Amino acid sequence: MKKPIFQGSAVAIVTPFSEGGVDSAKLRRLVDFHLNNRTDAIVVCGTTGEASTMPDSEHLETIRIVVEQVNGKVPVIAGTGSNDTAHGAVLSKEATARGADALLIVSPYYNKASQEGLFRHFEVMSKASDLPIVLYNVPSRTNLNIDPKTICRLADFSNVVAIKECNLMQVPEVQYLCGDKIDLYSGEDGVVVPMLSLGAKGVISVAANILPAEMSRMVHSFLDGDVNTARDIQISLSPLISALFSDVNPIPVKEALNILGWNIGNCRLPLCEMSDDKQLHLAAVMNGYDFSAHKEALKGVSQ
Repeated sequence: MKKPIFQGSAVAIVTPFSEGGVDSAKLRRLVDFHLNNRTDAIVVCGTTGEASTMPDSEHLETIRIVVEQVNGKVPVIAGTGSNDTAHGAVLSKEATARGADALLIVSPYYNKASQEGLFRHFEVMSKASDLPIVLYNVPSRTNLNIDPKTICRLADFSNVVAIKECNLMQVPEVQYLCGDKIDLYSGEDGVVVPMLSLGAKGVISVAANILPAEMSRMVHSFLDGDVNTARDIQISLSPLISALFSDVNPIPVKEALNILGWNIGNCRLPLCEMSDDKQLHLAAVMNGYDFSAHKEALKGVSQ
C-alpha cells in the first residue's frame, strides 16, 4: 500500500489574472484563505487554474508562488500534463525543482493515443520526477479514457500513487483490479460521497474554491464514519455545484469569486464571461449559502 498524498478535500485553485499576467498578491491571499479554511491540499495549474493558456514561465512561477505561500502546511500538487510527452516531462522536472509535493498529470488530449500509447506516455512522466503522481482521467475533456487495465499497469510504477477519476462508471472495476495499488480521488464534485463509498480517499474540487470548509467537512465526516452528515452536505451543495458547472469550468467559479469580492479577473480566451442569464442564476443560487469566511478573509483588503 502506498502512502496517500492527502485525505480530504484538495482545492483545484483558480489563477487570478490581471492585465500584467498572474496577480501574485491575490493568489497568495487565496492560498491563505484555503489554509485557514480546512483545505487539505492545493492543486495548482490544473484545468481550473487555466494551465492550458499559460506559457511555461508563468506556469512554473505560479507553482513556485503557491509552494512558497503554503510553506509546507499542506501538500501542493502541481499540474504538469501535456499532450506532448517530452514537454510534459520537462514541466514535471521543473515543477519538482520548484518544490511541489506531487504532480497531477492529465491524459494527453487531441492526439488520440491508444492504451499502449497512454501507458508509454505516463511511463515517461513517471521517470521524469521522483514525486508522487496523480493520474487524471477526464474523458469529457480529453476524448480519451484511461481504461482500468491501463490504470493498473501504471500503478506498478512506484510513484504512480493515485488517480483523479471523472469516469464514475469504471471506479468499481478499477477497485476490483487494482485494490490498494492506487488511491482514488473524485474529480466530480456532485458525486463525492458515492465515490467515497467505493473507496476514494477524497476529492479534487472546484467547489472548494468557494466553500472549502464544507467540502472538507463532507469528506472527513464520511471517512470518520458519519455517513449521514456527509450525505446531507452532498445533497445540500447540489444546487451550488450545478450552478458552478452551468458553463465551462472555470468560468462560473471565477465569476462566483468575483461576486464574493475577490476581483480575480476573467478567464483567458478562448474562454469568456458567462451570459447574463447564467450570471444571474449563479448569483441567485449563491444567496442560499453562507460565504462569511470570504468576508473575513477580505477584511481590510484593497481591491
